[in-house]
Amino acid sequence: MKQLIFVSGIKVYAFHGCLPEETKIGGHYRVDIKMETDFTQAALQDDLTQTIDYVVVNQIVESEMALPSKLIEHVGMRIYKNIKATFETCSKLEVLINKISPPINGDVDSVAISLSDFD
Repeated sequence: MKQLIFVSGIKVYAFHGCLPEETKIGGHYRVDIKMETDFTQAALQDDLTQTIDYVVVNQIVESEMALPSKLIEHVGMRIYKNIKATFETCSKLEVLINKISPPINGDVDSVAISLSDFD
């Protein structure tokens, strides 16, 4: 049985971008995390220590998003590596970052990157 944990719609205000104004005025981002793990023992024993704590996942996302970068690809890789290092039981991971209303001279809702080892 596949067991997945989702932490979806993490909203952050951050200062990523290649344009100087992006690093000064910032912008809105939405981050979604999908993790595959075996939480059988957590479910049977009602024990948080036997699964991935999504409070910690949220903290990782917020701390990595707080460090300005030119590229959301770079931020995504940091989030990916940090979650994998923190939770050894995370067998598969997807990190999706949406940059809301990017300054790209067009009417665009968002741009996004995804890092995933899901098939």
